Amino acid sequence: MQFSFKKILFFLVTLVLTSQCFAQSIDAEKLLKHIEYLSSDQLAGRKPLSEGNLKAREYILDEITSFSNVQALYPDFIQRFSFVNRRENRTYEDAANLVAFIPGSKSRKVIVVTAHYDHVGIGRPDAKGDSIFNGADDNASGTAALLVLAEYFSKNRPQHCMMFVALDAEEMGLQGAKALVDDFPYPLEQILLNVNLDMLSRSDKNELYASGTYHNPQFKAILEQASSGSDPVLRLGHDIPGTGKEDWTKSSDHGAFFEKKVPHLYFGVEDHIDYHKPSDEFENINPAFYIKAVNLVLTCILKLDSELMEESSGK
Repeated sequence: MQFSFKKILFFLVTLVLTSQCFAQSIDAEKLLKHIEYLSSDQLAGRKPLSEGNLKAREYILDEITSFSNVQALYPDFIQRFSFVNRRENRTYEDAANLVAFIPGSKSRKVIVVTAHYDHVGIGRPDAKGDSIFNGADDNASGTAALLVLAEYFSKNRPQHCMMFVALDAEEMGLQGAKALVDDFPYPLEQILLNVNLDMLSRSDKNELYASGTYHNPQFKAILEQASSGSDPVLRLGHDIPGTGKEDWTKSSDHGAFFEKKVPHLYFGVEDHIDYHKPSDEFENINPAFYIKAVNLVLTCILKLDSELMEESSGK
């Protein structure tokens, strides 16, 4: 069964790549390879400081250190931090954000691309007896996207500087993102925007959301231009105050940037039936949608990098 599923994946990748004409595109085969490994049972749900989380950390570091034109801003590409999880009454020592930096060709302003690589680990078994919360969509999908985007920009130098950060401990209260903005290697004013990736790999409506333009209307026209006629459809929203859970402004790591008044955009999908369940597995992602969604994110980042150049040039 596993073998035939991989054959189906190969067919889908081929179909997507031959039916879509991307001016620029990510490595779709690597994207699926990354998400498959990061959401596998051997990583056991990637709870912070668990054996599976450390394996994910090693995998991500192996990838980003293999890219050309990538610099380390912290020793060995690792920003280490500690935090207290009050729910568990436990202090987590030596949690780790993994940070790769690519200098811009024209500006010192920084686009910070983030995705959390942790998940919730092992919990109560479901009806099938599965107790591993693999977190394929949440958020192996964002982490895998981060890796292929970092590889793309390591080969295609951006105009602005770009920082790619695989964040730890999002599921415990955005701890990695909070540590990053509290100990950022540059003044926060140097950040052009945060692009956060969390849950990208499936949508029954063929929709990807970009949340944040309510608070950052300067990005709206750029995203609309970048996504005109796109497949999947890019929707703007889920960012209006007072709408409860429909407002995603603080729902993921971009919330830590928002609290520091740093502009943000969050790319993700709406919740689905497997959200925070053991059934959020690699077999339940939509590979064709996922590949196209990450290519759409790439198109949006390229457009932002280009269109925001005038106001940030030389700064």
